[in-house]
Amino acid sequence: MTTYKSSKRHVHVKQLLSKMDPEIAASFTYKQRKALQKSISTRDFGNHTIDLRPTLALPLLPWSFYIVFLGGINKRSLTPTERFSAALVFIAAIFVVGAIILGLIFVILYLLKSWLGIDIFPNESMGIWDEFKQLW
Repeated sequence: MTTYKSSKRHVHVKQLLSKMDPEIAASFTYKQRKALQKSISTRDFGNHTIDLRPTLALPLLPWSFYIVFLGGINKRSLTPTERFSAALVFIAAIFVVGAIILGLIFVILYLLKSWLGIDIFPNESMGIWDEFKQLW
């Protein structure tokens, strides 16, 4: 099992060396290959502002499932697809925040209208004013 872990651990270095000119790849010493492995396996991207990794182990199943939710400042460059997705998420967020703000403005205006006693549609009420009066 040690050989399996060892070969699995060095797979990234082997992939890196396989993309090089064979003469250059063969010129690496043991220490240089170990340094490559260490630099590849270093996870400097592991520090996130939000790092939530819950695991769900269901009884009677041999597997466990995990969900990863990470948040922080993106330090890498985005591909065109990621830029497009980011723009869509930004537009959706602006739309949702705008809809919430607009809804709050309408509720505040409705409460103000009701407080002033303005009755635009006689015998029609949404009941918000009555609920609001009961709170206070």
